Amino acid sequence: MFINNFDPVAFQIFSLEIRWYSLAYIAGILLGWILSKKIFISNEDIREKFDDFITYIILGVIIGGRLGYVLFYNLNYYFYNVIDIFKIWQGGMSFHGGLIGVIIVSIWFAKKNNQNVFNYLDVVSLVAPIGIFFGRVANFINSELYGIETSVPWAVKFIKIDNIYRHPSQLYEAFFEGVILFIILIYFRNKGFQKIPALISSLFLIFYSIFRFIIEFFRTPDEQLGYLFLNLTMGQMISFLFFLIGIYLLAKNYENKKQS
Repeated sequence: MFINNFDPVAFQIFSLEIRWYSLAYIAGILLGWILSKKIFISNEDIREKFDDFITYIILGVIIGGRLGYVLFYNLNYYFYNVIDIFKIWQGGMSFHGGLIGVIIVSIWFAKKNNQNVFNYLDVVSLVAPIGIFFGRVANFINSELYGIETSVPWAVKFIKIDNIYRHPSQLYEAFFEGVILFIILIYFRNKGFQKIPALISSLFLIFYSIFRFIIEFFRTPDEQLGYLFLNLTMGQMISFLFFLIGIYLLAKNYENKKQS
């Protein structure tokens, strides 16, 4: 068993606190950008435009992630405290919201350049697990999104929260939604799946949703929401919707391939 007493502040420059969570965002975006340009993008035109595209991605992740949290997880509070929506430093980001934000800006950018949106989304899907990994590790350091009570040998006590030993659900997510998902997508890419638009994106949605849905059983639900329909969490319900979208994309792509 392990006691989590990490300081969420990585270091300080005068009065400016640099937090692990901020560094996780930077590391995920930077490493994803480098791998995309150096390895995953084969089309020269897409590679040249990718630097501009990254700016859109950052905006999609931040704005989408924040609005997703507001709408999906804490609408009642922010309805009466609208100004707090802009206080991102207080915490409150949603992965699913960030995902929606990325999809929207990708569609916008692709239309602007008269290109297939999956030329960009498939690349983003390949590197997204890297950002997820760093983000979930930062969640662990911050003692947030922690798991339910357990007595397993690897249980963690988040002493900033309480004296209960819990599942380190953040690390479960870092491993499965980060490491394992990345390996799965690289495997399919090496099998030539990236040559067919939307296949990598659909596989990302399917496998991420499966991992997230299962791990949510080990994670404490958001205090303001608790368990919802069929005793599921909000994260599970949204994951199920994205799973269906992934299945639809996969089926549609397979049908198009058969017709061609």
